[in-house]
Amino acid sequence: MTARCFADTNIFVYAASHAAEDGAKKRAARDLLATEDIGLSAQVLQEFYAVATAKERLGISPAEARKAIEAMSEFPVAPITADLVKQAIGLASQHRLSYWDAAIVAAAQALGCRILYSEDLNHGQKFGNVAVKNPFV
Repeated sequence: MTARCFADTNIFVYAASHAAEDGAKKRAARDLLATEDIGLSAQVLQEFYAVATAKERLGISPAEARKAIEAMSEFPVAPITADLVKQAIGLASQHRLSYWDAAIVAAAQALGCRILYSEDLNHGQKFGNVAVKNPFV
């Protein structure tokens, strides 16, 4: 199970958002998801559901979020394993990242991704073979 690119949670949230102010990011996120070889992690699935159903401004119902999770599960999904947790802890310490951001990087590395699409990490930052790109800049 591999992918060329990894999509962080915010990419999927914008793709599903019904908020008018997210229109440009929604289009960019949907284009990205339709054209790239994308992977994600179980953490992204969890975060997506939590964010999508908690932020009323997004206008995403629990049923719609669940349907989105089903669609997202068609991409390669890196599981949360003990090894991934240990790798994330090392990355967090080495790069001064939050554990959660480091777990995203570790999952991208586990899938063999070269690009990590996220607006939460620094555009252009590299973690080994993984380069961060903010698709909204």
